[in-house]
Amino acid sequence: MKKLMLAGAMLCTSMSALANDVAVTPNANDPIVTKFAALGVTVKQINPSPVAGLKELITNKGVLYASPDGQFLMQGTLIDLDNRNNLTEQALNSVRAEGITEYEESMIVYKAPNEKHSITVFTDISCGYCRKLHRELNDLLDAGITVKYLAFPRGGLQGSGYADLMNVWCAKDQQEALTEAKAGESTTAVAGCSAPIAEHYQLGQSFGISGTPAIILDDGTMIPGYQPAAALKAALDANKAS
Repeated sequence: MKKLMLAGAMLCTSMSALANDVAVTPNANDPIVTKFAALGVTVKQINPSPVAGLKELITNKGVLYASPDGQFLMQGTLIDLDNRNNLTEQALNSVRAEGITEYEESMIVYKAPNEKHSITVFTDISCGYCRKLHRELNDLLDAGITVKYLAFPRGGLQGSGYADLMNVWCAKDQQEALTEAKAGESTTAVAGCSAPIAEHYQLGQSFGISGTPAIILDDGTMIPGYQPAAALKAALDANKAS
């Protein structure tokens, strides 16, 4: 499921020489950290890049690239044309796989009786394709695919979309509340609701997610957008066999 993607927009093209070609956990005084912080970007890790003069940055906004002094930023997808590997997606796979495990207790889970695979889906209530995927829930469960949901309000952390997701995650029966909400029914406000919707949203952003549904496999591979149940099963079988 590793698809070739077109490179994104490059903000600056000048580069400095590559320095210290090892992965590091950055300190607060690193010029990359300070300059990116001014943009509202938190740099979690600085890795070597296969491109001379660039560092690979794992951030709260996904994978970015920068010169070692932080002066130049490049945002987009890095492709190895010799073997058609999407290096940006590969870097994100381990980040996604690790990040998902930290939020397992706050997922809404529909477990398959005869589980063969599991998927984690970043979802929004008003998203038409999210609703379409949820209508195929029984087909997914029958195929042995456990479905785990995390919240990703497309409108951000405000408005009715965010409030509805809060209500669903705070409901006494989360599964029923989510199914009803995706069927177009109104959600019920819960007094003192404290659901980790903001944390889910920020996690999704760090995975490079910008829309829903976004489907994450156990190895961190992401399938962006809706896929029919049969296609999902075929993709999961192929991914497991590879």
